[in-house]
Amino acid sequence: MKAKILTIEGKEKGTIELPKCFSEKIREDIVAKVLEAKKSQQPYSPSPVAGKQHAARGKIKHLRHVWKSGYGRGRSRIPRKQMSRRGSQFVQVGAEVPFARGGMRAHPPKILSMMNFKKINKKEMRIALASVLSATIDEKIVKNRYERLKDKKISELPLIVETKINSLKTKDLLASLKKILGKELFEVAIKKKSIRAGKGKMRGRKYKSSAGMLLVTGENEDLKIKAFDVRNVKSLSVTDLAKGGVGRLTMYTENAIKNLGEKIL
Repeated sequence: MKAKILTIEGKEKGTIELPKCFSEKIREDIVAKVLEAKKSQQPYSPSPVAGKQHAARGKIKHLRHVWKSGYGRGRSRIPRKQMSRRGSQFVQVGAEVPFARGGMRAHPPKILSMMNFKKINKKEMRIALASVLSATIDEKIVKNRYERLKDKKISELPLIVETKINSLKTKDLLASLKKILGKELFEVAIKKKSIRAGKGKMRGRKYKSSAGMLLVTGENEDLKIKAFDVRNVKSLSVTDLAKGGVGRLTMYTENAIKNLGEKIL
């Protein structure tokens, strides 16, 4: 299967033979399995000794003739810490239990519940990576992924651009992308940041951002830009290509296509 190589002006430069991984069957079930196994969450929990750093020992007994007894004092049998003492009279307050001041949490977050121990076979990982690569050149899947592209025609897939694009400065790069992608695709390609509606603004997630386009570069290529995501072939993963579902708008450099053919056999 051959594909066009576009110049930075958006004109056809030549053709390139696509690797076999771009024409394999799209297995969304295996992609979903890989994404589930790759999920990660920062574990958090209170200190193991939180609420226990005091001298509260056991529960108060209600027996007569027992040292430090709570007999006849009308106090509940909860762990207590001693505040002061006068002879055999003790001033004690509740401690350690969740309903006491400074006590531990009743049901704190557990670190083990946040750890992901799922694993994926190498063969499944290869199939998933080939599937998400194949989805990036399928017009129907890409259009289904983006609501604003459903009634539009995308004729240039796969998007392969000459290596010269890596040497452009940000302003020239964005101008070049506009010529290559056209108005509709360019709107999807650039990340958009907006303020979230609702209470999430007060909970540490004030802003939300669109995924934008992904540019895949070759092994010895380097490009830094904030307008969209850039990944090198060496670190390219299923998570990058299937962020939000298969069929992410993806552009490849000429060298990236050659390196992918060597990487995925």
